[in-house]
Amino acid sequence: MQDVSLTEIAAQADAFPSQVTYYFGSKEALFVEAACREVLHLGTRVETAGRTARSRAAYARVMAETALSSPALLAFAEALLLARQRPTLEPLVARTLDRLHAEGARAWSERAARQGWPVNAPADAVARGFWAVILGLVLERAGSGDAFDLATAEAAVLATLSVQYSPPSAKSRQRRA
Repeated sequence: MQDVSLTEIAAQADAFPSQVTYYFGSKEALFVEAACREVLHLGTRVETAGRTARSRAAYARVMAETALSSPALLAFAEALLLARQRPTLEPLVARTLDRLHAEGARAWSERAARQGWPVNAPADAVARGFWAVILGLVLERAGSGDAFDLATAEAAVLATLSVQYSPPSAKSRQRRA
């Protein structure tokens, strides 16, 4: 992104640079907007892929494979880091994560109910866990240059789907405060 000028971006969009800055504020904001939209589209593709699975293991496998095959995750990871440097971009990233988690929670709840799978944790915790695992794997691969090990990704996602959850007691909440 740093190697591309605002003028080049505008030319590719058949627009004037002032239009880009008017609607997005900066090329960084445009990048974050695009990355957020792409990861939400990816969320829909992951959800659609998961509909075909008959078991939790197949569900974990197809969802991990679908998510990890997309370049949208690496762009979104870059957007997360960029928003950390530019606080004005944080609300867009926060809204995207909220929607990604809410849609994931809805999809997991519906799928688990349809298949009769026991639900061991709140749906929002499962959705957050799924995307945290997937983003972590993307960052690990980006940093190491290694290819994805789909078996490891499947195992990590399956563990997220199968986790036993027990809410913290009042006593443990007081100790943390």
